[in-house]
Amino acid sequence: MTPTTSNVPTTPNPLLAPAGAPTAVQLSADVRAGRRTAVEVVEASLARIAKVNPTLRAFTVVTAESARAEAAAVDALAPAERGPLAGVPVAIKVESDVAGHVTTYGGRGFSTPATEDAEVVRRLRAAGAVVVGLTAMPEFGQFPFTESAAHGTVVNPAARLRTPGGSSGGTAAAVASGCVPVALGGDGGGSIRIPAAACGLFGLKPTRGRTSAAPQADLWGALGVKGPLTRTPEDSALVYDVIRGTVAADRWSAADPARPYAEAIAERGPRRVAWLTQPPRGPVRVDDEVVAAVEATADRLAAAGHEVVAAQGRFPDVQTSFVPQFFASLRACVAGAEHPERLEARTRQTARMGAWATASVQRRAEAAGERMRQRFRQRFAGFDAVLSPTLACLPPELGRLDGVSNVRGLVRALPMIAFTTHANVTGLPAASLPAAPSREGLPIGVQLTGLDDDEGVLLALAAELMAGSTPAS
Repeated sequence: MTPTTSNVPTTPNPLLAPAGAPTAVQLSADVRAGRRTAVEVVEASLARIAKVNPTLRAFTVVTAESARAEAAAVDALAPAERGPLAGVPVAIKVESDVAGHVTTYGGRGFSTPATEDAEVVRRLRAAGAVVVGLTAMPEFGQFPFTESAAHGTVVNPAARLRTPGGSSGGTAAAVASGCVPVALGGDGGGSIRIPAAACGLFGLKPTRGRTSAAPQADLWGALGVKGPLTRTPEDSALVYDVIRGTVAADRWSAADPARPYAEAIAERGPRRVAWLTQPPRGPVRVDDEVVAAVEATADRLAAAGHEVVAAQGRFPDVQTSFVPQFFASLRACVAGAEHPERLEARTRQTARMGAWATASVQRRAEAAGERMRQRFRQRFAGFDAVLSPTLACLPPELGRLDGVSNVRGLVRALPMIAFTTHANVTGLPAASLPAAPSREGLPIGVQLTGLDDDEGVLLALAAELMAGSTPAS
């Protein structure tokens, strides 16, 4: 992103990925070709973590010893056997099992280490990726601010006094700081796209059922899906080609995309894109700079030859479906804790507040989400994507959860989730990509939502918009 005003700092930010930091595409190509060793790449990642993590608090666990052994094992393979992610350091949000480590979900309610990797982690490792650590999240991902009693507050590398968003905030901070080019997150209400917007990254929430939740049957019922945060769409395409697909244990499964994402991302045919900036009805107001960023992105798409149409009305309101599913999911999380008495007071309070969200209420909410999906597709029939803000606000200051109840925290979350929960309720894919920064140099993200279950269009549009930009700078 190129600063456009004199208020934007011009000195390098030591917490951001250094200029020219290699991408996952570059690193894997180098390791497969023998230009770098996996050990060399992983050592650089571990050194960067040691340098910035004391400030960022992005990582809750650094797996240095096992990462070095995994890297050496990659180097021991013949080049043709090293896999599409050969030697790429990756970090894993603490809601996905990593063998030998406790899956904490951001809190203190669990103590038993996982015996096997989650399916998505297994696929990453099978492709040659090296796990270097686990990343922080708010307890059970219930807030879009990565603050918890267990692990403290994660700092945004792009603006150290601002939140990195959440719930995949540790994941975003790990990528934006250059500790890793790829980190795995999850998105049940915007938790990939929100931190992507706050930290100046690319984050794609894929179609429901695109990736596996195993060994669990699902992630937040019908709402959640796992996926990476990266600095480039090309890195996300590479990772999704590795991790897409489900297993018998998964409740949800999506049909294979029309073509591999590495191919789809290169397509540059003209598209029809609708855009709007009015939020759903309610108390949320969209910041003027966010509106300007969406308008500027629409202009760029039009200048590139796409048909861009200003849509009338507001962004769809899905809270009658999202809220019951949110409370039902949090109740299930609390019920599954090994040590519920160790959970944060506001987490237990959320579970008590959601006592009304029974299984039958959840089923009705999921059915309502399917109707909302059809209405959205009908409203924007004939378009390939819908452009909107990702966040209604600029990244807020740190400490949004300090000393507040769960109710106050949920109210403070509203500007962060106003445009993101729709894709979770409907199961449609949606991506956040960086636009020009604010006058103060704060990251602003814009969102592209797809109209069908193939993420290729979103990847291609994002790659075109981000071509030539410097990620997270």
